[in-house]
Amino acid sequence: MTIRRIISHKVRNFLFSTVNGEFLIFLFFLFLSGVFWLLMTLNLTYEREFKVPVRIVNVPENVVLTSDETDTVRVTLRDKGLVLVRYFYGEGIKPLDLNFKTYARDTTGKAAVGTAELARLLSGQLSASTKIVSTKNERVDIFYNYGMKKKVPVKWHGNVVPEQMYFISNVEYSPDSVLVYASDKQLEMIQVAVTEPIDVSNFRDTLSVECVLKKTKGVKYVPAKVNVKFMTDVLTEESIDDIPVTGENVPEGKVLRTFPSKVTVKFVTGVSQFRRINKKDFVVVADYNDVADRKSEKCRLQLRAVPHGVSRASLNVKEVDYLIEEE
Repeated sequence: MTIRRIISHKVRNFLFSTVNGEFLIFLFFLFLSGVFWLLMTLNLTYEREFKVPVRIVNVPENVVLTSDETDTVRVTLRDKGLVLVRYFYGEGIKPLDLNFKTYARDTTGKAAVGTAELARLLSGQLSASTKIVSTKNERVDIFYNYGMKKKVPVKWHGNVVPEQMYFISNVEYSPDSVLVYASDKQLEMIQVAVTEPIDVSNFRDTLSVECVLKKTKGVKYVPAKVNVKFMTDVLTEESIDDIPVTGENVPEGKVLRTFPSKVTVKFVTGVSQFRRINKKDFVVVADYNDVADRKSEKCRLQLRAVPHGVSRASLNVKEVDYLIEEE
């Protein structure tokens, strides 16, 4: 007798033994009762919420939709469980197609499809026994224009903090500007395209983030996503000596001399940025108007300009002796 026949014989004896036969009968009736219970349950009436996609169709070529081409309507339906299950797992509920030419009949740039109209369109594909109990959306708004646009720069928004002793030395955008489509009034107000909030911390290497531009009702950005790159550098405290003091607001025929005539500037910057800085990037001035009446023995110095990437800049002396001479 082969091994296969031996196994088959043992299985047959196990299944058709008295105890196991009773167990199989029990399983059969348990399954049968489960089927009856499921049929009775599905025959009851329920209410369930459904999300129905809404699409804008038949948009003319000279029209730009500034609202989303697809939206979602949340509706609560009442019917027997068997019908609702078919909506969930069977053919389902098809998207509602809104004909642009039917609802956008003027040049205002805005149209609205109300709850009653949405319910009418939806009921056309529902079973006759299904009732629409409620619609969460009051309406679907359609915003559009006829090609009105302008280009605006991109600006990131959020909280981006590198590790201690590092700082953001530069930010690059790709692209650095986008086209914005909107109504005339909105186009006048929009000066920059802002990203959705970025929240990143504790990084030291260059960080690249793909960002979605913050949505505004009736406004469309092309493209809708940009890449923002944050370059980092190591902080270092440095100083540059012999920066000349320049007289400011000095009348013709007079000379304002300071003692000393050159000062030192201390500042914090990045290591790589420091290599590109020289003393000409700093402007230190002594304002003649501060000492014109000669009541003060000292002349106050002002750090008027510092190069990009420099922070916490300060002078080694804030007041100096001075002399006003006639030319």
